[in-house]
This record gives sequence, C-alpha cells and structure tokens, in this order.
Amino acid sequence: MKKILVAAAALTALAGTPAIAADLGRPMPAYKAPPPPAPVYSWTGCYLGGGGGYGMWNQDMYEESFPGLVPLSLTTTAGGRGWFATVQVGCDYQFAGDWLIGAFADWDVGNIKGTPELPNTPLIGREKQKWAWAAGGRLGYLVLPQLLAFVSVGFTEAHFDAITLVAADDGDSAGEHLPAHTYHGWFLGTGYEYALKWLPGWFWKTEYRYAQYRGADLAPVFDIRGADLIDGDAFHMRKFEQVIRSELVWRFNWGGPVRAAY
Repeated sequence: MKKILVAAAALTALAGTPAIAADLGRPMPAYKAPPPPAPVYSWTGCYLGGGGGYGMWNQDMYEESFPGLVPLSLTTTAGGRGWFATVQVGCDYQFAGDWLIGAFADWDVGNIKGTPELPNTPLIGREKQKWAWAAGGRLGYLVLPQLLAFVSVGFTEAHFDAITLVAADDGDSAGEHLPAHTYHGWFLGTGYEYALKWLPGWFWKTEYRYAQYRGADLAPVFDIRGADLIDGDAFHMRKFEQVIRSELVWRFNWGGPVRAAY
C-alpha cells in the first residue's frame, strides 16, 4: 500500500512540473504606481482685489429745532441707489484644516444718489454718497478646497456731499444747502470666494454687506443772502446701507499645493 501512495505522489509532482516551469519562464508584470493623491491648497497669505458693485442707502429723517434739537415732525424715510468701484487689501490665515480667519480694508468710490423730501418743507434735497471705506475681519470655512464661504464684520465710514436744496414743485434752487458730512458706523457681511483653476493665484469674490451709521444733525447753510425757507431749523438724518460687491482677487504670496492628502 505504501508503495502505491509513493508512486501516486511522484506522478502528481511530475504532472505539475511543466506548469511551474512555464510560469517561471514568463516575465514579471511591470509595477504600476498608484495615482498621486489630490493636492491640498493653503489659503494663508495676503491679497489685493478690485471690482465694483451696487449700493442702496436709506435714511430716517425728521425736522428738529436748532440748536435745541427737539423733534418737530414725524420721521420720514427716503434713499438713494447707484454703482461704485472698489479696491481692497487683506491677509488670511488658514487653521484647523478647513477654517480661515483674516483682516482686510477697502475703499469705495461711486455715485450712489437720491432726492429725499425734507419733512415740513416744500423742498427736496439732492444727496450723493461720494466715497466710503471699511476695515474689519472675516471668518471663513472651506466648503470645497477651492470654495470659501465667510462672514465679515467691522467699522465703516461713508461720506455724503453737501445736499443741494431745491423746490419740490419746479426744481428751482432754494438758496440753501445742508453741509457735507461723514457718517460713522458698523457693517456685517457674508459672501464666498472661489479659486480660478485656470488662473493660479487668482480668485473671484462676491459679498453682501449691511451697514448702519450713527445719526447726524445738519443745519442749513445759506447760499443766497436772505434765503430762509427752512426758518433756521435743522434735520436729523440716520443712514442705513446695503451693497453687493464683486471683485477679482490676486493672492500675491499664495503657495498653491503645499502637501498631499493620504
């Protein structure tokens, strides 16, 4: 019996030998490396931006005694609309993976104007916001490696030219104006920024902002001797503003891909 088992084993080994020899004669397949991991980008760095937008300001206004500043009329609301150009500078720091914190400042120049009616008078005022600036910070989150969503907050000032006063019925000059004034306030915003893959280092940013300014008491100034259509009273004006701005941004020390994600 033992002899039979030994003979069977020998036959099996002989049968497998050609297959093993054939396998040994074949060339080994070439090693193919796995594809490289997707790059991870860093948003840390400073930037310059430029663009424009559309603004809408409203104001609550009432007539008051001067210099006593006692209200003499109900509050009315009026506003202005228009376009503006903007430039911006800022720096960001990316932390904890997908979070970003930054600081910025921008300057707007435009022609956002309106013609509010002055309470208790037969006059309207031709009013224009000439420039505004803002400085603040923002907190963002990378929804995608190339897409940042953020909120912003900070301090802002807006300058309005002198308000020309004209008759509401025929547009003739009233011989008086309200002086130019720079309003101080705060703003709150939200927006997004997107990295342009075909232009490394360039980004497109769009942001909505709401601003609220402290009120001002403006007394009329006579352009013509003897003009007294407002009887020496003043006007209290408090402004609110909403803007949509869009900018092309260049991150001049943006490093591109900085590490691989495994």
